[in-house]
Amino acid sequence: MNDQRDINKLNAGSVVSVRGSIIDVYFSQRLPELHSQLQAGEDGSVAMEVVAHLNSQLVRAISLKPTAGLARGSPVIDTGHPLRVPVGEGLLGRMLNIFGETIDGQEQIAEGEWRSIYANPTPLYERTTSSEILKTGIKAIDVLVPLERGGKAGLFGGAGVGKTVLITEMIHNIVKQDQGISIFCGIGERCREALDLYQEMRGAGVLQNTVMIFGQMDEPPGVRFRVGHAALTMSEYFRDTAKQDVLLLIDNIFRFIQAGSEVSGLMGQLPSRLGYQPTLATELAELEERICSTATGAITSIQAVYVPADDFTDPAAVHTFSHLSASIVLSRQRASEGFYPAVNLLQSGSKMLMPPIVSEQHYRIAQAVRQTLANYEELKDIIAMLGLEELSPADRQIVARARRLEKFLTQPFFSTEQFTGMAGKFVELEAALAGCDRILQDEFSDYPEKALYMIGTIEEAVKVKL
Repeated sequence: MNDQRDINKLNAGSVVSVRGSIIDVYFSQRLPELHSQLQAGEDGSVAMEVVAHLNSQLVRAISLKPTAGLARGSPVIDTGHPLRVPVGEGLLGRMLNIFGETIDGQEQIAEGEWRSIYANPTPLYERTTSSEILKTGIKAIDVLVPLERGGKAGLFGGAGVGKTVLITEMIHNIVKQDQGISIFCGIGERCREALDLYQEMRGAGVLQNTVMIFGQMDEPPGVRFRVGHAALTMSEYFRDTAKQDVLLLIDNIFRFIQAGSEVSGLMGQLPSRLGYQPTLATELAELEERICSTATGAITSIQAVYVPADDFTDPAAVHTFSHLSASIVLSRQRASEGFYPAVNLLQSGSKMLMPPIVSEQHYRIAQAVRQTLANYEELKDIIAMLGLEELSPADRQIVARARRLEKFLTQPFFSTEQFTGMAGKFVELEAALAGCDRILQDEFSDYPEKALYMIGTIEEAVKVKL
């Protein structure tokens, strides 16, 4: 570090003004490039990033650390490189911040390669153009909301409906099945949430194949705005260099947009519609377009999405939806009724559910399941008012099928074994489709509904009845 500072002595600057997280710096020799990392203060402890050139000698930077103690005239060092993070196998099982420092109470990562958090998206000619399904082993998702390998899926749901459990289970299944890598990126996470997730992953035995990086809620907006890029740099190493498939989980993509709005406001830019930054679409695209699959591997992203005031016309929601290939909606009502995972089977959907991609049989069964559940939903009001006995025989048959399908699309998770005492189940897509098809053909109409609840394959229902 001392050598680096000596090299850049010629390009030392000084603070001109400090306004919250925004710092103007004067350089007499040459201007640092955009996105260059600067170190300010007597001990160089305040990290900043250049975001604008104001004139031939003045730059505007956004602080990545608290600016307490900085004053006019404080020395600033140009590091000559953008913000960098470590990459490589040594990160597995660790929890980091945006500077590559460990925050799990263990020793720091000293050796290995460090890369800039900025990179251009993979060129179109290097991407795979065929759509491929990523199997999760979770029946409700694989049958009705198939995920795209190298695609982006949105996970919608409030607190306490099972987002964390579903994320942990997907990490477990994909690591076990494909020997892939999982990277969890917390944008604006509460420290309680980060700690809970870390402990749950360790308890479920999936931490050794996972990297966790956090830009927490109490950190400056610059950190929350850049932590997603840092996670992508780590993901791109495993995809391009280690040639492995990566599952990238982002919680929450809306907080990335919020952080960008804060930075834009601090920079003095005129707000756009509903107070969002005028560069919202570009900033989100710069992040999302780096998520793709190549010939060597794929980055598949599952992103928790908060919809402001449940308004799906909000600019943040509209721009996020345009990047997603699947939407998984979690329902508090289904969780309260004991359906786990609490996926709303009618509101969730995927662009992958087309005959040329998933096969004619899969498409036919999924549509039949959705139609049966939709018909049951329409009959619920009549059942509540008049009772099941007042329905026609055909309608009663639909209700029986739908209730059995709902029960069959639940399953015990590996990540909850320690809490429920039930062994987790990984269900192959073919087995899940076969089970749904047999229920639709009324093969299990004489079976009690509970025989289909919290099982893996349909054969387990036969054993329960016996």
